[in-house]
Amino acid sequence: MYCSNSDDPEHCTNPENMVRVGIPFLHLYGLERLLYEQGVDLAFWAHEHSYERTWPVYQNRLVAGDQPYVRPQAPVHVVTGSGGCVEGQDPFENSTHTWSAFRSDDFGYTRLILHNGSHLQLQQVSSNQAGKVIDEAWLLQDSHGPFPHATRVQ
Repeated sequence: MYCSNSDDPEHCTNPENMVRVGIPFLHLYGLERLLYEQGVDLAFWAHEHSYERTWPVYQNRLVAGDQPYVRPQAPVHVVTGSGGCVEGQDPFENSTHTWSAFRSDDFGYTRLILHNGSHLQLQQVSSNQAGKVIDEAWLLQDSHGPFPHATRVQ
């Protein structure tokens, strides 16, 4: 849904990405609004042969304050498709989007540690760097449910 790989303009850099907004022009069945309305804090995606973590984002806009992962007000998206592939890694665009917090084309895997009902730890482990944790983020959410500004659209 959110990625900055340069070799996939249909999905990564397309503002009308069908997964995000739904059927072109009709905007039916898109997942972004559904995730937002339901208060999804963390969404995992794959297919791109890379790793990328976003700040809380909705409709291509940051929804983040001073502590973006403390009670996030929009979903955080993680693309974790860097497990290894004969096709190799997917390159990134030269510039980064404001919603992109961290990205890597190292082969590796993502570790998710649920500490309790409100604290979640996310780590990206690099196989290229002998198991080094190259990215880490904590999400704190003690108010589960729809985001405060989300209104259901009929």
